[in-house]
Amino acid sequence: KEGPVLMADHLPSGLLEACVVVGASGDKLKDSLQQGNSTTDLLILDPEVLQVHVPPFVTKENADESGVPRTFSRVQCRRSFIKKKERLVVAPSGPGGAGSSEGATVTEDVSVPKDIDLMALPQLCFPGGLQVTNEPKEERFHFLVFTDVFGNQTHGVVVQCCRPFQEGSVFYQNGHWSSTRTTKLYTAFAICVISKHPYYNALKDCLSCLLVQLRTCRLSEERVKEFAAKLSLVPIPPPGQLHVVFNLRPLMIVLPSREDKEHPAVDLDLHLPFLCFRSKQILQIITGILMEQRVVFFSADWARLTLVAECFMFYIHPLHWQHPYVPILSAQMLDFIMAPTAFLMGCHLNHFEEVAAETDDLILINIDDGTVSSSCSETVDLPDVPFVSAECFTKRKGLQLQYDLEVCHQGAGTDVNEMRMLRRQWQQNLNWEIQKVTLELIVNMFRDVSGHLNYEHRVFNSEEFLKTRELADLPFYRKVLETHIFHSFLKDRLNRKMDAFTRMEVNTRSETQKMKAMTDNPRRPTMQEMARKYSSNPEIRLNKRLGMSLPNLGEERHLNLLRQTSLKKTIIPESGEYTLRKYGSKRVLWLSFKIPPKPVKIFKLTEFPPPMVHHHVQNYYGELIILLGKAISCVPPEDSTLLARYFYLRGFMNTLCSKRLDALSDFQNLYKTDIEIFPTDLVKALVDSLQKDEFSQVDRWPELKRLIFKVKTDNEMVLVQADDHVKKFQLPKTHMLQEDFVKRIQESGIVKDVATIHRLFEALTVGQQKQIDPEVFRVFYTFWKETEVEAQDVHLPAEVMEHLDNNECVYKLSCSVKTNQGVGKIAMTQKRLFLLTDGRPGFIEITKFRDIKEVKISFAPFLLLRIPSLKIKCSLRKEVFEANLKSACDLWNLMVREMWAGRTMADDHKDPQYMQQALTNVLLMDAVVGCLQTQKAIFAASKLAYFDRVKHEVPVMVPKTTLETLKHKINPSLDLPAPQTVHVLLYTPGQLSYSEADGDGNPKLWCALSGGRVVVFDAASWSMQQNCVQVGSSQLNCMLGLDQDQVWIGSQDSIIYIIDTRSMSCNKQLTEHRHEVMDFALEESDKMRQTYSCSADGTVILWDLSTLKVKKQFQLTCDRLMSIQLFNGTLWCCNQTLCIFAAFQQGQLWTSCSDSDELCLWHCKDLTKPFLRVRLQNCTGVNCMIKVKNQIWVGCSGPSPDQCRMSGKIYIVDTESHSVEKELMAHTDSVQALCSAEGRYVLSGSACQDGKIAIWKVE
Repeated sequence: KEGPVLMADHLPSGLLEACVVVGASGDKLKDSLQQGNSTTDLLILDPEVLQVHVPPFVTKENADESGVPRTFSRVQCRRSFIKKKERLVVAPSGPGGAGSSEGATVTEDVSVPKDIDLMALPQLCFPGGLQVTNEPKEERFHFLVFTDVFGNQTHGVVVQCCRPFQEGSVFYQNGHWSSTRTTKLYTAFAICVISKHPYYNALKDCLSCLLVQLRTCRLSEERVKEFAAKLSLVPIPPPGQLHVVFNLRPLMIVLPSREDKEHPAVDLDLHLPFLCFRSKQILQIITGILMEQRVVFFSADWARLTLVAECFMFYIHPLHWQHPYVPILSAQMLDFIMAPTAFLMGCHLNHFEEVAAETDDLILINIDDGTVSSSCSETVDLPDVPFVSAECFTKRKGLQLQYDLEVCHQGAGTDVNEMRMLRRQWQQNLNWEIQKVTLELIVNMFRDVSGHLNYEHRVFNSEEFLKTRELADLPFYRKVLETHIFHSFLKDRLNRKMDAFTRMEVNTRSETQKMKAMTDNPRRPTMQEMARKYSSNPEIRLNKRLGMSLPNLGEERHLNLLRQTSLKKTIIPESGEYTLRKYGSKRVLWLSFKIPPKPVKIFKLTEFPPPMVHHHVQNYYGELIILLGKAISCVPPEDSTLLARYFYLRGFMNTLCSKRLDALSDFQNLYKTDIEIFPTDLVKALVDSLQKDEFSQVDRWPELKRLIFKVKTDNEMVLVQADDHVKKFQLPKTHMLQEDFVKRIQESGIVKDVATIHRLFEALTVGQQKQIDPEVFRVFYTFWKETEVEAQDVHLPAEVMEHLDNNECVYKLSCSVKTNQGVGKIAMTQKRLFLLTDGRPGFIEITKFRDIKEVKISFAPFLLLRIPSLKIKCSLRKEVFEANLKSACDLWNLMVREMWAGRTMADDHKDPQYMQQALTNVLLMDAVVGCLQTQKAIFAASKLAYFDRVKHEVPVMVPKTTLETLKHKINPSLDLPAPQTVHVLLYTPGQLSYSEADGDGNPKLWCALSGGRVVVFDAASWSMQQNCVQVGSSQLNCMLGLDQDQVWIGSQDSIIYIIDTRSMSCNKQLTEHRHEVMDFALEESDKMRQTYSCSADGTVILWDLSTLKVKKQFQLTCDRLMSIQLFNGTLWCCNQTLCIFAAFQQGQLWTSCSDSDELCLWHCKDLTKPFLRVRLQNCTGVNCMIKVKNQIWVGCSGPSPDQCRMSGKIYIVDTESHSVEKELMAHTDSVQALCSAEGRYVLSGSACQDGKIAIWKVE
């Protein structure tokens, strides 16, 4: 008995939640007739609930009579409340044989779903009141939204129909029929269809079909019940691109699916607000909603209220309204407007003056006139939308809002369903375009938020975010940042939610934003931004963040080294266009993507069964299961997304038929097609409700056995409550030990790197207890932030900026000092020192950091004093630069030395992060000196001179061979507080042509770090594209790229995860392995393409790539299977005791072991013993090995750091001479991963002491 009850709570709801008929009861109508003979004094009646129809419509009694077990239903066993009500009984046939709904009343129990409030429903069905009229009125529709205290929404569509109740009225009273003949009067009844899903157009069409029947006969309870029962049989399509269609006669009804799990179905005309308002008013309304104002919509048409309000809810997606939401208020509900909290409500236009006069601080939106005002004045005192976002929104192109213009060239249609289909297709395309435009608006507003988040401690530094905004935009952001809407949005960002916002934000980053993602420098304005900020033409200032909307192709790339190592080819988008936009005096080339709507598939349901009895319903479900089976067989295996939707629907139908094993089998298939729509709760309920005989059958289905085992294991696991809080940064109030200090500094956004923070802790605690006083922290933090503000206010003349690169920033500016080049201020950028001369400002370059030969302090006698001066010798000039910096001399000496050392190490190691870290060290030195203001300040600051100390104490000479081969280094742990081990590397090539749906088309580098974290780099610029694609939570062992849209990843948790490279999400899983997955091998030929995978227990599985089914499986007897490779049709398997890596060349097998310092060469036809051994000097173990052209690249572990600074080595062995050609040393920890990039480059990743990726040139 508990099985059905348990499953009922988790079964997805169908289309119908309830169908309610509302109107005036027979008693009320008779009373109104007795009030007088005058028919001109029209009456207002109180509407009542006349009928309530809720599933199930096949009751237990029906099933018992037929002798068949009753149909399982979701609502039969769900909680409900019993509401006593008076219901009009359908009387027996009267004169003429027609049934009458008027007459005697009886009391019955009506089971009502818990989310529906029948008390308020009559008023909402007749928000303007139920009138008695002397003329019939046309049928009218309007729409409702019900929101419970948890924010869950239920949606309703109401149709009001007119009917006569006087002349010729027949009443069933006192056991006999009576009739009267008087003047004809009319009243109305309403039919309300309620659903959990916002199918406004579909439910409106359904009610229109019912009205066709009601026009030819009286309102019958059985007719309405049959209508409701049909709708209860309609399943809701899962998220994706499969729509459900059913025939309700005379119309074909379409249920569009949701785009994804987080997005509701779009079944209304999203362009309605664009027909009612200008762009300025639309932006004002969006602003009012985002600021959580008290918003009231007005219209003379009740239908417009909900539809327009719902459109604005879609416009702000993925942000969600968090407050009371009542799009329609009846006349009796107007006191809701007095609520003190934020709300969004709708009223009839007749109440406009009354509402405006009664309440202050309301935003009043007149839909009919297209005006936005406040209750205090005719204007709205709201901050403007940020200028750049507003400009991009108002200057949009390509929205065709008039359907008549679209079809003016077409002939008249004769098939109503065909005409409706064409109109629907046009509307779907327009809705898609509008969603793209409004999402772009939201992205432009909030794209910079992620740059001010600390993910580890879940902190948003709002003050720092506000400092980066334009002055005119601050009022908008100050208000929005305090709202519940924004707080919920922050939670999603901190959870790294991969939604539509994230995808658009990543795909529309400008080149500058991509480059900034590679650095972790403190924020300073670049020369390019400074030029825009201080331009005399205000319109040019728009360019400061103009590239946020879409990529600005005119921007210059500043890192020449990256350009040289770029793997990017000439890539042309298939669905984009170049436009030249003018902003002030500048013309900017933009790439605008025309994103086409995703192709839609249709699944048509069978005809509804005529009588609502059990065996007909069972036959109906059976026919749908057969239809879905045929559809599945017709879909090519490559179209896994569509297959998943069919499997989901068939699983749902099998669940309704109590075919639990078949349902579990269908849901199991979602692992291999699209796990994003996997119904976890329903599957758990199905497993818990299995009977003994069903468990005995499970042994014949291995896949089901694994699924059931996983579900039961998951049920036994202790659920850990996810941490979804969001904190604002606050200064500490108590003393901090080192661990707490690290946390506080990371929260502040100053530094992430733990090692750097430890050095900062040592600097601030010199000569005292090892704890930080909160006052010291406050002074240090204040000095740091004030320095940032001062840098924002630095104004360099145009003549000076011409000498600097566009991406250079001034990080330190001295006071005016005397130098041997004249009087002026010394400025420090990340590249050079220069003198900003006094008087008429001029530019004198002192030196670039890479050109420095010597830095020292000298003392010049002056009277009885010795005045310190800083001397800098440059390799390009004979004259030594000397500056009398007085008390600041020691600090500048420390800073210049650190920058010089950082530049030297960056050049030697081809690693730009060394320079970035040196710059951070310099700024921390400056803040420490400014904070301490003691004699020990300089000594304390010297604790941060990390690179200068390394340069003098343990100088590292990079071998010439390494320098010649090494091209560049990148850091996959840039967003993390400490380096992580690079476990696996994978390069995937780019596409010569691409569409927006395919991403940017550039080659990618995939990097697997610890804890299931995958980082993705754009291999065209080596900029970080995705800083965290989460793949389980265990270590990842292997990766394989397939086609252009899949990456397979093998994990220690025994699962093969399949990443969709377009959405950057894990949407498939292969669960056949029982132990950790170790390696992949791809077999390609003209006739077939298949993949092998192996796990540590010796299991090898051959996969069919199109169906993801197991073609073959075998078990090896070995200690630990480590890797597999294919050569000449033979699969070679390596275990831990023999060999762990292999490469093939001319019939020769190269192997090694993790504890060996040599390579072994074998003849593939003679495996008795290796015929040659190649010794690797100073190698303690081989970790990875790949073949590139005629070379074997070997990644090794070297001696410990105590014996040798470089502990990660790469050996390049020539396959013909069998000799080591090169020894490369660029990692300070063991080399853990190697991969080849099209044979032009080799990429190596190291363990966590280094955690870097090196890019090597292949000769």
